[in-house]
Amino acid sequence: MIKEVITASEDKMKKSLEVLKKELQSLKAGRANASMLDKITVDYYGTPTHISAVASISVPEPRMLVIQPWDKSMIKPIEKAIQKSELGINPICDGQVVRLVVPELTEETRKNLVKVVKKHGEDAKVAIRAIRRDANEKLKNIKKENTHSEDEIKKTEDEVQKLTDNYIKEVDKVVENKEKEILSV
Repeated sequence: MIKEVITASEDKMKKSLEVLKKELQSLKAGRANASMLDKITVDYYGTPTHISAVASISVPEPRMLVIQPWDKSMIKPIEKAIQKSELGINPICDGQVVRLVVPELTEETRKNLVKVVKKHGEDAKVAIRAIRRDANEKLKNIKKENTHSEDEIKKTEDEVQKLTDNYIKEVDKVVENKEKEILSV
């Protein structure tokens, strides 16, 4: 019972970190990245489908994405879906492939992106602390039940705190690396 608290907390903290990484991947940082298209869906025979499911996506240059649909009739829908998205990039279509050229970021855009990255990092930290709070509540309930010794409970609380500290350091590292990526010209 007491070990389950640690295992569950660690799993949840790991998921929070993964969510942060995924969110930061989809940010446009002046470099082409196939994950920029993850949230964009295209109408594929009446079904909303992710672009990666109807086309191959490659990055031939650091600031260019090439989308090559397997079905040529999907070129126009892909182009329209990208134009409607919040991506802010105008697709270039030649009848065979759709090209996306990621523009250079201005200094102001970079600073705004860094603010967004920090906000995502702070959200992840809040989630991790909430997981710690839940774990500590469970431990208090276990303490009331008198099923485990106070030493065991105290030791488990310390382990949960160490986990929290480690995951918050990890969040800081991820945020710092993304900041460096955005601010590098």
